[in-house]
Amino acid sequence: MATTTNTEYAANIESIRAAQRRIDPFIRRTPVLTSATLDDFSGRRLWFKCELLQTTGSFKFRGATNAIRMLDDAVATRGVVTHSSGNHAQALALAARMRGIPAHVVMPSNSAEIKKAAVRGYGAEIIECEPTLEARESTAAAVIARTGGTMVPPFNHPNVIAGQGTIALEFLDECPQLDAIVVPLGGGGLISGIAIAAKALNPSICIIGAEPEFAGDGAASKRLGSIQPAMKPVTIADGLRTSLGPLTFPVVRDLVDEIVLVSEDEIAAHMRLVWERMKVTIEPSAAVGVAVACSTWMHMQKDHADVGVVLCGGNVDLAALPW
Repeated sequence: MATTTNTEYAANIESIRAAQRRIDPFIRRTPVLTSATLDDFSGRRLWFKCELLQTTGSFKFRGATNAIRMLDDAVATRGVVTHSSGNHAQALALAARMRGIPAHVVMPSNSAEIKKAAVRGYGAEIIECEPTLEARESTAAAVIARTGGTMVPPFNHPNVIAGQGTIALEFLDECPQLDAIVVPLGGGGLISGIAIAAKALNPSICIIGAEPEFAGDGAASKRLGSIQPAMKPVTIADGLRTSLGPLTFPVVRDLVDEIVLVSEDEIAAHMRLVWERMKVTIEPSAAVGVAVACSTWMHMQKDHADVGVVLCGGNVDLAALPW
């Protein structure tokens, strides 16, 4: 069982509670759903926190809204900048529009057209770049130099992490009986916020990261004790292809109890299972958490009778379904 250390993390329970008060007028309190069929598959009671029903279709709107609402007026008027291929881009674009400030989003040229259309629809300027991390970062730096805007990264930012942590406050308020929470793991902003908040409320709760086996850099980082960059990850769970950052890694190292890897076939099968049985249109990244909750590894865990699963998003490219 991972336990809290004396390490100072990027967020804490006080900053997460403050984020909850700050963003409450703008976000949705997402529902928790259950499924007898999925309970049978997992061999325990599962509780699904439906962040796919959050504004913009993913949990990212929480962190983006918190970060933007914390900017003082003089800084905010110059706008915000980020680089993202999908959910964070949409979230930041809408959060900026709701505050009445410009948003400039650097997107790789191979981003799905449906995601580009959504970002434009929320009023942001899109600047395309080559699909490499170096190109994203250098292009974003040039946009900041041109606009004077403030960088709001997708996950490696204290205010973003605190915003994502509000999910745990809601989840445990509605389901205080949870023994464990399964969280999809990419850059680590989501699991960091949830782990910090959940462990503060219930130190014995188990936090389980869910990763695709072909993008298992988080598991490798935790095992080796240092950030292991994602090496050209190939997975349908496009939201989980990112490496951990210097702010998220310490939380994963200290507070995440286990990281479980699942195959591409398992991701696709559980995405389809949720669509068919729960009538909920999750994206592949969310299906990674469901696959872990129903995995052989989970069947071996006798202490977890009630398990929460964060369905992190539902922005699906229907032209590229994995079946």
